[in-house]
Amino acid sequence: MRDTLRPGLVHTARIRVDSGRTIGFMGPEGRVHGTPYMILDLEQACRDLILQHADAGEDSVGTEVSVRHLAPTLLDSTVEITVTVTAVEGRGVRFEVSAKDELDQICSGMHSRFVVDKAKTFERLKAKAAKRAALG
Repeated sequence: MRDTLRPGLVHTARIRVDSGRTIGFMGPEGRVHGTPYMILDLEQACRDLILQHADAGEDSVGTEVSVRHLAPTLLDSTVEITVTVTAVEGRGVRFEVSAKDELDQICSGMHSRFVVDKAKTFERLKAKAAKRAALG
């Protein structure tokens, strides 16, 4: 991770709320941006910012999410996500996150990520898979 990743950096992403990002359990009239999908979009925006400052072979994984979903966002709306680095502690990166649609602030909160070496992570995952396979 390069030392260019520091508090104060801001990244903005825009997404369109397609049907895959909506809840369906309330029927067609109730299709809105679902909370799990909104969180996925927030995490992706944070990851994108980190990748701009990552060394070759690095990526990041989420470690904590605390978000308030404040307002519904309609199908086919555009959401603007803003993420701001608030702390970098070793390989840990903390963000303030927020999003708005054309009419409302739709969420606010925080998200933390941890920068990983992908090769080392793959080795740890292989070791865990081997342990699980040994259980039968």
